[in-house]
Amino acid sequence: MHIPVSKPYFIPFITAGDPHPEATIELALALQAEGAAVLELGVPYSDPLADGPVIQRASSRALKQGMTLSRTLELVGKMRKRGVHLPIVLFTYYNPILAFGEERFANVAKQVGANGVLVPDLPYEEGAAFRNICRNHGLAYISLVAPTSQSRIEKIANEAEGFLYCISSLGVTGTRDTFSKELKSFVDTAKKYSPVPVVVGFGVSKQEQIAHLLTFSDGIVIGSALIRRIEELHDLLYEPAMRHKAVHQFRQFVRELIAPILAMDTFNR
Repeated sequence: MHIPVSKPYFIPFITAGDPHPEATIELALALQAEGAAVLELGVPYSDPLADGPVIQRASSRALKQGMTLSRTLELVGKMRKRGVHLPIVLFTYYNPILAFGEERFANVAKQVGANGVLVPDLPYEEGAAFRNICRNHGLAYISLVAPTSQSRIEKIANEAEGFLYCISSLGVTGTRDTFSKELKSFVDTAKKYSPVPVVVGFGVSKQEQIAHLLTFSDGIVIGSALIRRIEELHDLLYEPAMRHKAVHQFRQFVRELIAPILAMDTFNR
């Protein structure tokens, strides 16, 4: 998976089908227009172990819309036809892939236009076979490293594709007020071994946090803060006649939140 040359990278996460599949397409186009480098598209799942309450609620809303792994893959194809051209990484738990079939999943994902996959509950040591399947189909397998991965960072980072996702802190997704003092050292170590950009996610929700993280990372993954805003705009996003207004408000929110990224990107140019 190729990430555009310009940086720092803004990598948003949204859930497929929340609050409606058509709204997901509009939100993806909005994020693309606001400068996203990659889109993480969450596959709704009934037991999202790595996700906090905000993203759990998003999965629940999407599941009520009838979203499945198959329908998420179909949605990616529709996104491409509607003009979403930025790289799309499917964020999915392993059980849906296993039920769908690993080889079939990689084949269909590539055909519909996905660029990568991130599987938070598949440990590195147990994922070699699936990583090879993804590689054979031209899908980047996005690796995660956590602060507890110290003895494994070099091994995981060396094989990273697309980008390396550094988890800011232990626990589930969700906004946080502070990050560990050791986070910079952790990211610096990952950057030493990674051949791809190293980004930080989990809990990023404020301008000042983004500005701080950009002093030592290549980019930021933002999920819960965006999902919370989508939740607030739920009724407007769900109604076709009001969706344009809601997307405009969402874009304003995103633009304000990522101001430090936009400022640094402008400076780099």
